[in-house]
Amino acid sequence: MPEGHTLHRLARRQHRLLGGQVVAVSSPQGRFATEADILDGMVFARAQAWGKHLVQSYRPIGAGRSRADERLVHIHLGLYGAFTEESVPVGEPVGQVRLRVVGAQVGIDLRGPNQCALITPDELDALVARLGPDPLRADADPARAFSAISRSTRPIGALLMDQKVLAGVGNVYRAEVLFRAGIDPMREGRQISSDEFDGIWHDLLELMPIGVRRGKMHVVRAEHDHGAPSYADDRPRTYVYRRAGEPCRVCETAVLTSVLDGRNLFWCPECQA
Repeated sequence: MPEGHTLHRLARRQHRLLGGQVVAVSSPQGRFATEADILDGMVFARAQAWGKHLVQSYRPIGAGRSRADERLVHIHLGLYGAFTEESVPVGEPVGQVRLRVVGAQVGIDLRGPNQCALITPDELDALVARLGPDPLRADADPARAFSAISRSTRPIGALLMDQKVLAGVGNVYRAEVLFRAGIDPMREGRQISSDEFDGIWHDLLELMPIGVRRGKMHVVRAEHDHGAPSYADDRPRTYVYRRAGEPCRVCETAVLTSVLDGRNLFWCPECQA
């Protein structure tokens, strides 16, 4: 499942490619056809992300900035959803295209999302209220996340993946920021000090924007970015993520793995003692 930086990168790109344009909206697959008919011929106002949720905003031509005029499409990619782009004129749809948005120069197709729905501004407010603070948003309040963590007996490794606690953090960032902080992922949330949480938060503030700019997560510090290759040819090196049994890049202890809340967990038992 894409982590939060991917959704922010997509939102910024869609806003850059389509923002302010009158767009043609359709649902070649048919599952979003009624909603697409409502949006067709409107102005693509903007795209934003909250954690792993992307929201496109449309307005009728000539409409003001009232929230009542907004038509919002809530998209959650899930495990299989993906956007593709094609220069205008776009060709015939390939595969199960749920949503097609065509502007002056580019068309964007959405396939296989977990969620693609027309929602109201009030429904967006309710969605955002259920999410924890997103380190990639300027309006994020980290105190909300620490409040939830400091009262919880759940492992910090589970809390960082809970979108109600922190929005946008996925398995890679979870594993890597805990390694960089030297924190055992099985420590209870209530055992995390405010200084330790501040360190995690500021590390996310440093790392996640890099993912937005480059489209890939760079989590290994320069002094450790050597030796064994990454877990995949097209990915930068990681400290522990998907390196079970391999020597730690810092202390050479074998990296351990387990399953926590249904997701694979990776850590170094020495550096994160």
